[in-house]
Amino acid sequence: MRLLDKLRHKLIVSCQAEEGFPLNQPHHLAALAATTAMGGASAIRASDPENILKIRESVDLPIIGIYKKDYSGFAMKITPTMAEVMAIVETGVEMIAIDATSRPRPDGKSLEEFIAEIKKRTDILIMADVSTLEEGIQAMRFGCDVVSTTLSGYTPYSSQSDDPDIQLIRDLTRELDVPIFAEGRISSPDDVRAA
Repeated sequence: MRLLDKLRHKLIVSCQAEEGFPLNQPHHLAALAATTAMGGASAIRASDPENILKIRESVDLPIIGIYKKDYSGFAMKITPTMAEVMAIVETGVEMIAIDATSRPRPDGKSLEEFIAEIKKRTDILIMADVSTLEEGIQAMRFGCDVVSTTLSGYTPYSSQSDDPDIQLIRDLTRELDVPIFAEGRISSPDDVRAA
């Protein structure tokens, strides 16, 4: 069964911690991932090669890998260049998530060029983290396998709310022909049902 079929209507848990927080240690995040696996998660979203490798030792679940990297003068953080893509691909993840917003990339490439290079150099599934319907449409057109609402509310031009962006989820599922992952500020059973 294809990975995307296995993940349909399932829970994916993000096992990450920001730099400087005590939880941001590979063994802590691996324990968190193992706990979420015990609770029924179908996949893990994780950041940083070292953390991903430790998580892989602890769980037998698919991993969506990202690499948060700060580049001076750029707002984009989620797997912004090929250097981060290749570092994550080397961990053996099943899917990689990239920032697919319309913000400038640190390497100067367009989103279309970036996705084309990922597809040329790897055979990994690509998740496009977007903040608007237009970005989702563009990511699908450029070849992303999945579109996720991850960055809604994190770009100045997207919907700003403390609640999940249910309207964006609705719009993406209506307009796109790829799987849509509902992500961002989903924190209660009611939020899950709405999504």
